[in-house]
Amino acid sequence: MITLKGVKKVYKGNGREVVAVDNVDLNIKQGEIYGIIGYSGAGKSTLIRLLNRLEQATEGTVEVAGRDLTKISGSELRRARQEIGMIFQHFNLLWSRTVRENIAFPLEIAGVPKNERMKRVDELIKLVGLEGREDAYPSQLSGGQKQRVGIARALANRPKVLLCDEATSALDPQTTDQILELLVDINKKLGLTIVLITHEMHVIRKICHRVSVMENGRIVEQGPVLEVFRKPQQPITKRFVKQVTEPEETKETIEHLLNNYRSGQVIRLTFIGEDAEQPLITNLIRTFPININILQGKISQTQDGAYGTLFVHLDGDKADIEKAITYIRDKNIEVEVINND
Repeated sequence: MITLKGVKKVYKGNGREVVAVDNVDLNIKQGEIYGIIGYSGAGKSTLIRLLNRLEQATEGTVEVAGRDLTKISGSELRRARQEIGMIFQHFNLLWSRTVRENIAFPLEIAGVPKNERMKRVDELIKLVGLEGREDAYPSQLSGGQKQRVGIARALANRPKVLLCDEATSALDPQTTDQILELLVDINKKLGLTIVLITHEMHVIRKICHRVSVMENGRIVEQGPVLEVFRKPQQPITKRFVKQVTEPEETKETIEHLLNNYRSGQVIRLTFIGEDAEQPLITNLIRTFPININILQGKISQTQDGAYGTLFVHLDGDKADIEKAITYIRDKNIEVEVINND
């Protein structure tokens, strides 16, 4: 569906060059929700603008739905863009138009007859859950409702691809989850390929099938979301994963707890998929003569299964603790020792 090969984007000005996207190769399958994550300045927003030719690549090829966007222009480019919808962080609605009129706008530009236009708008209003708000203006809508209008408008021309540029960054956590659930619903109902640009790992974790991590214009890591959560390779990826698996207070909490446990070991357990549902602690207590204290834990759901982390303190004879850790590892659960005797 989307293939990038050797893509580079260089901005020139004031006698210097800035490489925003640097030799990116990417393959996104039809019907998947694909996440691209990075901090500010990583190049992710430039990358997504290359996908609808709002930016022209300096080098490489950008193929979307069978067309190489780097080699077309004029009417052919306009037709290609109709197959690529886009939603934005700050909605970009027309403030003098109602909900219905905002959604109808791209259909007007495409020359769709009025009767057909209104029928399509009614379908989209129902799809995004805006029944009863058709005649409201953007100023009368909540942030979540505005983004629903943006999504409906992006879908008006029945695109094959939906690009989302930080689409939930301006929303509160509850509204963010509602919009993400809507995107999943649209993906399933329409078979739409969705590309999400974000700096929030929660967004990736909740709805994406695969993810690429960007840093300094390059993709430094990519793969299925659950696999990236399980074994992040790059330091930047590990920081992103910790956004979800270890809340901000975790480090301080663990450091405080370490001061209270002068004997035994504090370990971090990582559970993947079905492993997260094992009665591990119960089995440990029954099998080994050790004391176990659960310090902190969290289970997160991804599109492909559960990912969990659990911090526990094991106390008892050193040999028994080592046997318990070996037992845990034999259950395909990853163990990281936080401290030793």
